[in-house]
Amino acid sequence: LDVSMDTWNFFYTCLVSLWLHRFYIYSAVAFGISIWIVIQFTTTKTKKKVTEHASTFVWEDPKNLCVEVRIEDKLVNGYATLQAKEVYVAGVKIFYGSQTGTAKRFAKGLAEAVISLNLPVEVISMGDYDPDDCLSEETTSRNICVFLVATYTDGQPTESAAWFCKWLEEAANDFRFGKTYLKGLRYAVFGLGNSVYVDHYNRVGRNIDRWLWMLSASRIMTRAEGDCNVAQSKHGSIEADFEAWRAKFLSRLQALCRGEKKPCSGKCKKGKCKSPGKQSKESSDHEHGASEYENTEAEELFETSSEEEADAEEAGGTNSVIDVEDLGDIMSHMKKAKSGLDSRVGGGMYHPFPRLSINPIRTRLLAVQGGYKLIGSHSGVKLCRWTKSMLRGRGGCYKHTFYGIESHRCMEATPSLACANKCVFCWRHHTNPVGTEWRWKMDQPEMILQEAIENHQNMIKQFKGVSGVKADRFEEAMTAKHCALSLVGEPIMYPEINRFVKLLHQHSISSFLVTNAQFPDEIRNLEPVTQLYVSVDASTKESLKRIDRPLFKDFWQRFLDSLKALSEKQQRTVYRLTLVKAWNVDELKAYADLISLGKPDFIEVKGVTYCGESSASNLTMANVPWHEEVVHFVQELANLIPNYEIACEHEHSNCLLIAHKKFKINGEWCTWINYDRFQELVQEHERSGGSKTFTAADYAARTPLWALFGSRERGFDPLDVRYQRKNKARDISGC
Repeated sequence: LDVSMDTWNFFYTCLVSLWLHRFYIYSAVAFGISIWIVIQFTTTKTKKKVTEHASTFVWEDPKNLCVEVRIEDKLVNGYATLQAKEVYVAGVKIFYGSQTGTAKRFAKGLAEAVISLNLPVEVISMGDYDPDDCLSEETTSRNICVFLVATYTDGQPTESAAWFCKWLEEAANDFRFGKTYLKGLRYAVFGLGNSVYVDHYNRVGRNIDRWLWMLSASRIMTRAEGDCNVAQSKHGSIEADFEAWRAKFLSRLQALCRGEKKPCSGKCKKGKCKSPGKQSKESSDHEHGASEYENTEAEELFETSSEEEADAEEAGGTNSVIDVEDLGDIMSHMKKAKSGLDSRVGGGMYHPFPRLSINPIRTRLLAVQGGYKLIGSHSGVKLCRWTKSMLRGRGGCYKHTFYGIESHRCMEATPSLACANKCVFCWRHHTNPVGTEWRWKMDQPEMILQEAIENHQNMIKQFKGVSGVKADRFEEAMTAKHCALSLVGEPIMYPEINRFVKLLHQHSISSFLVTNAQFPDEIRNLEPVTQLYVSVDASTKESLKRIDRPLFKDFWQRFLDSLKALSEKQQRTVYRLTLVKAWNVDELKAYADLISLGKPDFIEVKGVTYCGESSASNLTMANVPWHEEVVHFVQELANLIPNYEIACEHEHSNCLLIAHKKFKINGEWCTWINYDRFQELVQEHERSGGSKTFTAADYAARTPLWALFGSRERGFDPLDVRYQRKNKARDISGC
């Protein structure tokens, strides 16, 4: 092209200028980005030197759980890292026990306030809730459980809360549940009471708080108490008391949702608050008689661990744990009671003829350790756990399988808490008294039976409306049909045992009496009972001394004489063998010799029940045989006694029954009892003055197939549904 040089120079200059312009732009942009990066890095680093930076995000997950995820920036080797920590509050469950409706109204009001925090909430009447099935689930549910409970003027819970409180008390004082049974459950308690009744003021709320703590549940705040007595109410009325507590509870709940366990009071250094036990209480201008709610207000936002001891029941109560500080008062009362009395007999019993056969400490322990209802001076009654089980269609005890008793109609009792042995496997750790002869004021058998039946019925009534209880069985249970005289102690020591047994029969109640084979004369003189047991815990003199630890010096001769006396009985007789691994399971030949001596109709063989650690015994779970080990022992024993065969099995109780072949009629086992026929026979015997006798075969009944050894059910009644506990607690108590 014919283009002048000037034109080319101009064009080249433009290109260079354009290129330099773009370079400057890119350079400027790059420089700006570099400056921004440096500024951001410097700012972040500066912030990290001052404090950690955290961002919190809150959302509702598909399961409707309120979940917080805290993202924390931490500088590691010059780089920022992210760590996530989840804190859950699944919701709030509000339990109430109400009679007049106040607690229910408070529960609904609290529920509305919780809903405003966008948390799920459930309001539950204690009467409609089954703690045995459901309460342990709260240990992992991330729920907060609130208990709003009223106290009657006599210190008792309302009717709707009675079963819940009874269950919780037994669980708290029963080693089988374990000290950590409710570990993980978080709770708060508000009690409703009237300080006019000063001896029982808010007892139910205090008890629930203590029992939950004993099972390792965690308080989220100190228990509070509302007072119907406006003169003593801190805020002028019980409604105002509740409103004040509710505000604190909601504040505590919000703190938990934020992941705060112990909110800072703002008065400590570096944000580290003192523990509740070390925190000083502010002085109060309120009057001296104010409630504990008032005295501990400064601590109410803190999780506490041992506040329950501060408000323990007075020493004279019957339903609480004995506190160390109470022992002084108790011992003082004991010394006063002892003055004027003669020398002391073993086990805390006094001579001559004191009113109580057990001292106050033992009385408290027996009442606490499993729900004993003490009667008069020397008797007691208790609701067996198998009674509760059969009420709910969850199966009966081994007596139901072996002999056909109706477990929900069985009353477990004793007319003598005292015993002549101190067995290593005693399931009450020797809290009952011991002695070799009767030295106490004697209650009449009519009074003992009447109060036993009344107490038994009152305990049954607590199951009214409880989830799972069958209505027909509840009605039947109100009339006891069987009495297991095996609760604790030695029933045959009671001087009027024959009159007591006759009274049972007059009330159409069958009698199952257990003796420890130390009173041969009393066995010979005993009137007919439905079934007479002798505990054969060992087969040699040495092992019997180690296991039963009898008080009698001539215990072995008494033992042998008792077995001989048993062989003279015409009614049903039973040996009860308790197998203790590494103690008495290698004495098969000696057991066979004892069976030949006593000629029992039946032989029950049961693995020992481990009763927890105790200074009274050194047994451990290693001494408890497996069921298959018990089966093996029974099979070997049966081979040594030609007139006997294995008849029945109750796997759930780790127990088998060996029966004499005379009860195998036309190829069918007849180990069950015709109870109506027995009542007819025993009444005829009494009307004839004892001249008309009868034998065990006269009231035998056919055993159902499901109860037989080798059956698919292994002794569990197919009409019921077997219940498997959902946690590690293992309840294997019962007669």
